[in-house]
Amino acid sequence: MAHQLTAPVKTIHGVKLATTDPESTWDITIEYHPGSLQGIISSIDPSNSSFSTVSSPSPLALPALVHPHVHLDKAYIHNSPSCSHLLPSTGSFQEALTTTTAAKGSFTKPDLLKRGEWLLADSVASGVTAMRAFVEVDHTVQHTCLDAGITLKQRWHEACNIQLVCFAQDPIFSTEHGDENRRQIEDAIRDHGSDELAVLGTTPYVETSTEASKRNIEWAVDLALQHDRHLDFHLDYNLAHPEEEPAPLVWHVLRTLRARGWTSRTTNKRIMLGHCTRLSLFIKEDWGRLAHEILDNDLPVNFVGLPTSDLYMAAAPNDPGKSNPRGTLPIPSMIKNHSLDAVIGVNNVGNAFTPWGSADPLSLACLGVGVYQAGTVSDAELLYECISTRARAAIGLASSNFDPFPDSKPGVRLKCGDCADLLLLYDVDDTGLMGAGEARARKSVAEVVWDPPARTSRAVVSRGRAKMPALTKGYETTFRYIK
Repeated sequence: MAHQLTAPVKTIHGVKLATTDPESTWDITIEYHPGSLQGIISSIDPSNSSFSTVSSPSPLALPALVHPHVHLDKAYIHNSPSCSHLLPSTGSFQEALTTTTAAKGSFTKPDLLKRGEWLLADSVASGVTAMRAFVEVDHTVQHTCLDAGITLKQRWHEACNIQLVCFAQDPIFSTEHGDENRRQIEDAIRDHGSDELAVLGTTPYVETSTEASKRNIEWAVDLALQHDRHLDFHLDYNLAHPEEEPAPLVWHVLRTLRARGWTSRTTNKRIMLGHCTRLSLFIKEDWGRLAHEILDNDLPVNFVGLPTSDLYMAAAPNDPGKSNPRGTLPIPSMIKNHSLDAVIGVNNVGNAFTPWGSADPLSLACLGVGVYQAGTVSDAELLYECISTRARAAIGLASSNFDPFPDSKPGVRLKCGDCADLLLLYDVDDTGLMGAGEARARKSVAEVVWDPPARTSRAVVSRGRAKMPALTKGYETTFRYIK
């Protein structure tokens, strides 16, 4: 195991909470279900002053972070020596598809495990305790990426809840390999239960015709219903003018879900629609229609915007004399103006689709302030929800380990009954010393989002067990453990 966790935490002392008096401190008690070491928050009370060793200044305690959409098998391809010849030369989407396909031909399980460990280590150190992770299954890699994903899921289960997606990046109804790609996916879904492989994902836009894209969608909906899995589509990844083809496929997804009776046949499996950059060109009437079709039909549909990838890749570089627009889903507006479920995710790290950015969701929320012109305190809190509580609900994870349904009211404040997944942010100055008098404190969620603190200031609690930063002096005084 590449990470170390403490013994189960019994109490966390002297923390500050979001949306409360910034001078008040609180004690959090964690209880464990009989026969399980997965903790839940049982009480949050004003701090007990008898604990004189509580760290000063007190850390800010927030719900832990979540990756709602990240590619586990394609992370850090650019750091792999075997792929050094595949670095971007044009930066185009087609180049990314071509070079990534070439890289997949050299994937081995040891290579996948190494790069996957890098992604998980970076993510957990950032505060991520749950993720939806894509692993590709097709004629090239067959089940190699899936097998590596299952190994990583088992290795890291104490620190991070990894929800694997059996993912068809390549066509399944066109090209000479379509039938084989489809068979590989069907075999994987049949051979692995939902605890091991919770989600089915496809990429309808890679098919060679609109008809094949629609067949892709219909097949995926049917297969997910048959095997009781969540469903995740990479969809409408273009910026075609409204009068141009292809027309948005989101409408066909919604029609198919209604026609197949998704809501009446399954009540706790969700559908995620990723990228959807074409929707950034929607006008008011389009958004009204979209919200109407989803909400009035009680469809459990979420959207995930992926700004680092979308802004880099949604419009490939072309004629310098022409405009080169960029687009990504307007996530805050979708939530506030249309009551749609929407979140943001990291997507790719260190490959041709996204050669920039990190695995830290806080850096993504910070980027969102500028991308969405979301500069108010409430905007910052919403962006934090989109990488935390909203993201957790979007991938179908309950707020409590023992509650079968997701929390319907995401927020930035910890609550009794929540899964004991927390992010603690301490005041650490540039010398690495805590509480030395020089550190600039982050006293609110807005200050955290506007200027994310370094990872050396973050302690992470996953299911009741803590992961400390490299500089541990002073952190341990916050915790009391079950002996």
